[in-house]
Amino acid sequence: MKIEKFNSLESTNKYCEALDLAEVEDFTCYWALEQTAGIGQRGNHWESAPGKNLTFSLVLHPTFLPAERQFKLTEALSLALVDFLSPLTFLLSPSIKWPNDIYIATNKICGTLVSAHYTTSHLSSAVCGIGLNVNQTIFHNWVPNPTSLSLLTGMEFELEPLLKKLLTCIEKRYNDLKSGLDPEPEYLSHLLNLNIPARYLYNEEELTATITGIDPHGRLLLTTSDGRHLCCGMKEISFIL
Repeated sequence: MKIEKFNSLESTNKYCEALDLAEVEDFTCYWALEQTAGIGQRGNHWESAPGKNLTFSLVLHPTFLPAERQFKLTEALSLALVDFLSPLTFLLSPSIKWPNDIYIATNKICGTLVSAHYTTSHLSSAVCGIGLNVNQTIFHNWVPNPTSLSLLTGMEFELEPLLKKLLTCIEKRYNDLKSGLDPEPEYLSHLLNLNIPARYLYNEEELTATITGIDPHGRLLLTTSDGRHLCCGMKEISFIL
């Protein structure tokens, strides 16, 4: 495990993508105290007050993982975050909002963004960006339902020890994946709204549907209230919370 620390970067993911990833040691972490243009899912901006949160990217070389099974890496990372947060959030259990956001009740505390690279049939490398709200307590109005460890606990946390503990959780789940352990059953057990009717926006149509699982490529499977079966990619559906 190697940590490269920066006071400020535009984006840790962008920084990593500009590297020759083949030359980067497996499990190298690039950590920035400030990101001036952090990137979230769907190309959204990730808001993070300087020096308040954990914003980093982890370079992995999951060459053992076939390209069609790349979502297993997202599942493993999500479970590592659940492992890490569970002892810190007391009676409020973390849940995974598909595909890889971490929620405490109805509030988002963490987002991840995985960018995979391939040889022919297997992954060659992956840049895994993680933004975890730690000590930030004030968010702009345009940020939807955020929370942080400080808001949940009333405490302030030292970032570096927290990062090392989180990386240890990720390393364990990564090694489990490498050894052949399938993270999907446990991932589903933490999935927000699994088997519960809820409201969604699907291709600009508001509907009520129930999540029934995910397909082998990580797409969301739902059954609508009128009996339709949907298989959705990330850009096709959004949650109405």
